[in-house]
Amino acid sequence: MMIRIRSRDGLERVTVENPHSTVSQLKSVIESQLRVPLANQTLSTNQNLLLAKTRDDVSRFTDMSNPQTLLSSLGIAHGSVIYLAYEGERTVAGPRFHPAGSFGRKMTMDDLIAKQMRITRQETPHCESVSFDRDAANAFQHYVNDSLAFAVKRGGFMYGTVSSDRKVEVDFIYEPPQQGTEENLLLLRDTDEENLVDAIAVGLGMRKVGFIFTQTVSQNKKDYTLSNSEVIQAAELHGESGLKEWVTAVVKLEVNEDEGADVHFEAFQMSDMCVRLLKEGWFDTELREDDDPKLSRMKKDVVVGGKDTKEVDNDFFLVVVKILDHQVSLIYLCSFLYVVV
Repeated sequence: MMIRIRSRDGLERVTVENPHSTVSQLKSVIESQLRVPLANQTLSTNQNLLLAKTRDDVSRFTDMSNPQTLLSSLGIAHGSVIYLAYEGERTVAGPRFHPAGSFGRKMTMDDLIAKQMRITRQETPHCESVSFDRDAANAFQHYVNDSLAFAVKRGGFMYGTVSSDRKVEVDFIYEPPQQGTEENLLLLRDTDEENLVDAIAVGLGMRKVGFIFTQTVSQNKKDYTLSNSEVIQAAELHGESGLKEWVTAVVKLEVNEDEGADVHFEAFQMSDMCVRLLKEGWFDTELREDDDPKLSRMKKDVVVGGKDTKEVDNDFFLVVVKILDHQVSLIYLCSFLYVVV
């Protein structure tokens, strides 16, 4: 079976031959296929592992600490995502690279600029966490699950507050007019209506704090966290907001150990580099059918991992944000403001 491994290096895949493997056997596979020494590995089904900053923080993730635990007992099956923290460095296989600036070739100004544009991973988000009001989150996923069956994409703007210690709270979700398909989401934004929602939010001491969207069942069968079109849309809205703590949230269905499906929320920030590259026109936003959706294509070569390339793994642009939940007191008002068009 194929298991997806998310680490600080992005999303990778390993193949486990025995569906009844243990945690110890999975670690051996990771050591063999991803070149991470077994003794350096910490595994967890909890994405917050990637936010751990010290050894003590890492040691608190114990759900996969027993080497004899069966993967199946943890609900891990074909296509599951496991989170990996490790010490040390390694060489990560990247996308196809295109040599530039070789001997005998005349360097243009664009080449020289590209040499300065190095794509690096942003380890720390600008917000400490994002907390969802339980009713607002449930209303959003309930409509998508029960009415749309996660067959088409749906999105909305999150409204709430940002505290002085950079914690984001989402208290209601506004869904603008839109058209969703299996792969794409087109927001048909009504300026007057959106300004009205903004004004109501200001009156409540709130503001627009992020963007939330769903991925369809067909997308979950593909090997990416966000597609290239989703990266472009999320980065555009992040840049438009002017809010450093802006959060992008993704809602999807994931298969559980009983072969049923659970609704799963993930939260990210688009990296500063991603927002900058889009604003400065580096992204090739004309997507083609034969494009690999897990790679973002640049108009000019950039430097990734010391190599020149026009294709960047989308995970390089994602910064994981810790998710919490809360209950606001103005439930009736949030329900009123939750708009489905």
